Amino acid sequence: MPRPPRVVLPEQPLHLIQRGNNRAPVFVDAGEFVLYKDLVHEASESARCALHAYVLMTNHVHLLVTPRDTVGPGRLMKRVSHAYARWFNRRHRRSGTLWEGRFRSAAIDTENYLLVCSRYIELNPVRARMVEKPEDYQWSSFRSNAHGLEDPLLTPHPRYEALGGSKWERQASYRALFNEPFDDTLLAALRRGVHTRTLAGPAAFVASVEREQERRLPPMAQGGDRRSTSFRDGSISGSRSH
Repeated sequence: MPRPPRVVLPEQPLHLIQRGNNRAPVFVDAGEFVLYKDLVHEASESARCALHAYVLMTNHVHLLVTPRDTVGPGRLMKRVSHAYARWFNRRHRRSGTLWEGRFRSAAIDTENYLLVCSRYIELNPVRARMVEKPEDYQWSSFRSNAHGLEDPLLTPHPRYEALGGSKWERQASYRALFNEPFDDTLLAALRRGVHTRTLAGPAAFVASVEREQERRLPPMAQGGDRRSTSFRDGSISGSRSH
């Protein structure tokens, strides 16, 4: 049966994940991280995708982007993944697939989920116990979003800019978010969104996208009852992605 099309909406933030094949490393040294960043920078401009947050882990990447149109994310990931894979294979004298199939993605509700998704992305190295604090990891957007380190890859999202009137206020407010515990329901929604290649957001957001797309999205976990209390309360629960 053909795979249903992923949900991509113009001007709607999108959480992208791409993993190494069999979870094998795709970055071995600093030069490879730098090259990947350069490729993303170039491709995001031509694909008209604004990048708000990212993390490059040793065997996978997370990107939070806002596309100008529905085809931009696909063009971005195709260009980056193909160029990087060719270079990586030549450098390491290997052949075959570098990436684990197509990238995964989820459209993100801006108001309730965008900053949660940004934190989730930048805390990946902490959850993986690679570092104690997100600022200790070099290959993410945290140092820019939280401390103002210049990063040409990033375009601040209006939701981020609304955190404060000045850049120092915004950075301080953003850092303060990392002192708050994650809401388990929001985390489940983010993980389920990329697992199903659909979206993460409250009930009203889901319903509006279904109307616009003229199709029903995959049923909710635990029976998929859209009339349930948890769904009416604006939450999406689901299985954890890895």
